Amino acid sequence: MPRAPLISVIMVAWNSKAHLSTCLSALSKQTFQDIEVILVDNGSTDGSADGIESCWPDLHLTVERLEQNLGFAVANNIGARLARGKYLALLNADAFPEPDWLEQLVRAANDNPEFTFFASRQIQANAPNLLDGTGDEYHVSGIAWRQNYNQPVSQFGLQTAEIFSACAAAALYLRDDFIKVGGFDEDYFSYFEDVDLGFRLRLAGGRCFYVPQAVIYHVGSAGAGKTSDFSFYYGHRNLVWTFFKDMPAALFWCYLPLHMLMNIYLSASYFFKEKRSIVFKSKMDAFRALPAILRKRKHVQQMRTVSLDEIRRTMIKELFAPYWTSQERNKKR
Repeated sequence: MPRAPLISVIMVAWNSKAHLSTCLSALSKQTFQDIEVILVDNGSTDGSADGIESCWPDLHLTVERLEQNLGFAVANNIGARLARGKYLALLNADAFPEPDWLEQLVRAANDNPEFTFFASRQIQANAPNLLDGTGDEYHVSGIAWRQNYNQPVSQFGLQTAEIFSACAAAALYLRDDFIKVGGFDEDYFSYFEDVDLGFRLRLAGGRCFYVPQAVIYHVGSAGAGKTSDFSFYYGHRNLVWTFFKDMPAALFWCYLPLHMLMNIYLSASYFFKEKRSIVFKSKMDAFRALPAILRKRKHVQQMRTVSLDEIRRTMIKELFAPYWTSQERNKKR
């Protein structure tokens, strides 16, 4: 049995032919090479993974082919179960890391042992003067967003910092922690699953560290589209599930009125727009499934080992932060 690598890089591909070779090429040039690469092909129909093992013989590449698209959450969990490394490095197929991406993440993990999962500096591949994000922020209302999205690369996200959670497009997790909390919630399918995972890791005592030296260039939603009905539906549905499942009881009752008001506001804001039916369906489906979510909640809350203050400390509490953030992220640069 070959020695286990330090890092298992997990990639999920779905009709990613346009970007997959570029991503694998970037991985082959990593300065840190104590890795294995596990590619989970999520039922692609464009030949994304056809014969790809022979194209990258030096990458220690394993390809797991699924017959249909089971969702980002399921596919990553399959990859995690196949992984042998101490760490899981999740990387989207449309994300292209700098050569020292993994080296910088490993260095941060070694230098900051009080942190257990790590976020990368994401730059927009098609607009390299703008950030794609520097980790995820979570508002007490249940809304989340990518920190510093669409901000100038030269001015934002230049310093290390503790953040709420990591964007799973390019993140490092301790494999044992990932498995212990159950990995991604497979009912989410896609979107918001990394925020939910980060929340559960925090409840179990984990902390997330942003590493600005670990740089990737991200196309973003290459398969589904950033403003597609698909992304709107799952994003709006799953944010409700995350709040009801993960928010500790005292904070849940404190912020529930704000959460409900925020969902009403979001639904109303799309009432006269073409996305109104998608957003309305997402909220109806979210609340219809709450009995099952509340059953999950019991298990999630039993894993909590930290104080309410520790959980609340890393959340955004300013009332209008979601509004101002949405205005800022939609600015043309």
